[in-house]
Amino acid sequence: LPALRDGPPTKREELFVAKLKLCSVIFSFDDPTADKRGKDMKRQTLLELVDFVNTPAGQKVFTESVMGDLMAMVSANVCRALPPATDDFDPEEDEPVLEPAWPHLQVAYEFFLRFIVSSEVNAKAAKKYVDQKFCLQLVELFDSEDPRERDYLKTILHRIYGKFMSHRSFIRRAISNVFYRFVYETERHNGIGELLEILGSIINGFAIPLKKEHLQFLARALIPLHKPKCVALYHQQLSYCIIQYVEKDADTATPILNGFFKCWPWSNSGKQVMFLNELEEILELLGADQLAQVSTMLFTNLARCLDSDHFQVVERALFLWNNEHLVNSGCLSRLNAQTVLPIIYGPLYKNSSGHWNATVEGLAQNVLKMYMEYDLALYDRCTAAYFREEEEAKKKLEALQDKWALIEKEANSIAPALLLAK
Repeated sequence: LPALRDGPPTKREELFVAKLKLCSVIFSFDDPTADKRGKDMKRQTLLELVDFVNTPAGQKVFTESVMGDLMAMVSANVCRALPPATDDFDPEEDEPVLEPAWPHLQVAYEFFLRFIVSSEVNAKAAKKYVDQKFCLQLVELFDSEDPRERDYLKTILHRIYGKFMSHRSFIRRAISNVFYRFVYETERHNGIGELLEILGSIINGFAIPLKKEHLQFLARALIPLHKPKCVALYHQQLSYCIIQYVEKDADTATPILNGFFKCWPWSNSGKQVMFLNELEEILELLGADQLAQVSTMLFTNLARCLDSDHFQVVERALFLWNNEHLVNSGCLSRLNAQTVLPIIYGPLYKNSSGHWNATVEGLAQNVLKMYMEYDLALYDRCTAAYFREEEEAKKKLEALQDKWALIEKEANSIAPALLLAK
């Protein structure tokens, strides 16, 4: 076939369709040496199509009459069953398995991206071809192990979401279903981070007040994503989405923090530090009304972090008091001292008097000093209450030890008699 640039304008569309059909032929890349000439010819034709649609004349070829053949070619190349994941694959440790058909796949994605972003493409006409079934197939492809493919999919799905308003709700539901399956069934998926990146932009565009379906999406799909063991792989993107919600509507902080602490990784110090980073961002946006609803839960859990055996968790929790906004006008301010100090005094005092890590000890002393300056009477009451509780706990322990000693004495006294009875 002649080159598209050389063909007569009257025959250009016909030639374009013929080349689309040629590129619909699929080659197996299981054997890199098989059909080498055919593979090279197809790649060159795909590259020619991309090159052509980058020209003003090429843009004009995106008419409704070619859309059927165009989508057939893209679907033939892109929409496929992904190979099953190996049981021992660890995305945090192992190198990803790259797609062997990438020389063709990449150019097919690039061509489709040019089609989607083209101002010549009428969304109303294209909607019939870029349908919900195709969108669902794209969402399913996010499980590809190849990061290059996921990067293209992220850009393309985001562009489709922007161009086809009628598909928006469906795309959000499709992404939700991926999250549900991941959280409650498999805990294995390669593209959670990329899907969350798309959602970060989508949430940014939500109108205020937030619709009921958007609040349900937060509660059912986003907050539970803190549960899986591999949360570190996508936590940055998840945290961005969560913060977007709180910025849009401060009232969402209440269900977010409730769900957040239910998923708190108490047995994993690294993840706790990561969660404390996210918590700090949420607290910066917390208003007085929201704080009133969550204060007891919030500070009880913070006290538990301050009482952790892992010095990095304690250190990160103490760093919250280095945040000027939180200390001057936020949840850790003088205004909230009456609520905060009685809950956190115990672990603060323990850390300030002889913690093995000098940084932790110094930070704890600074926090106690700050509350002492805020309200000395409150500080003295908390100190007295702490030592009273410690004394009571000591007496209870001694009483318990006395009981065990008595039981042991009784057992020893009847043991010889039991032996004789045998």
